[in-house]
Amino acid sequence: MPEAIEPQGICTGERGCLKVLFIGESTFAGVGVATHEEGFAGTLAKELCASTRKTIDWRVYARSGYTAKKVTEKILPKITESSANLIIVGLGGNDAFMLNSPRKWEAEVRELITNLKAKFGHTPIVFANMPPIKEFPAFTAIIKFSIGNLVEILGAALAEVVKEFENVYCNSEVLTLKEWIKKLNISANQTDFFSDGVHPSKLTYQSWGKDLSIFILNQKAIKKFFG
Repeated sequence: MPEAIEPQGICTGERGCLKVLFIGESTFAGVGVATHEEGFAGTLAKELCASTRKTIDWRVYARSGYTAKKVTEKILPKITESSANLIIVGLGGNDAFMLNSPRKWEAEVRELITNLKAKFGHTPIVFANMPPIKEFPAFTAIIKFSIGNLVEILGAALAEVVKEFENVYCNSEVLTLKEWIKKLNISANQTDFFSDGVHPSKLTYQSWGKDLSIFILNQKAIKKFFG
């Protein structure tokens, strides 16, 4: 499926402007929706704007199929911004599909964070939830068990790695559609959350964006930074 178009936008607020960058794999590339505005990045930007009343100038740097290593090697050199107020990272699915070991994943995440900090200093970095592979309807039970468990192991490893760095956060909550429907009061069934049995639908992107915005603004250091 194609990646979304129009990878940047502005949500206009009343209290100054913040630059937000989105960096990651296919979910951040918007596979499953037509434009980024109706996907994860656009929704999260709108939620942050509504909650803080600040203008959110956002841009996406993401590619389908990329691992943490490829993001460091291929995407970071292409980022034209020299400063940002918040960086959102979405990775893990492809590293699980590649059967990367937790040790290799940890090393490559450390390298990614180190490079981001070298480029953007003390800018807050937030890692989004790992993809809920156990919920993917297109996968067999064996794949859900093996890759689904691996992605959760990588998620737990990520949560430990971010503790090594200042001002880096990770939403380590394991997503399940049942809990998500209850938490966000959504009227939907499992198939509504997927565009092709693997990638998110518009409903999922927008629900995920709202959910992560709550996580971000619940971090005291970030909330203080947003004013």
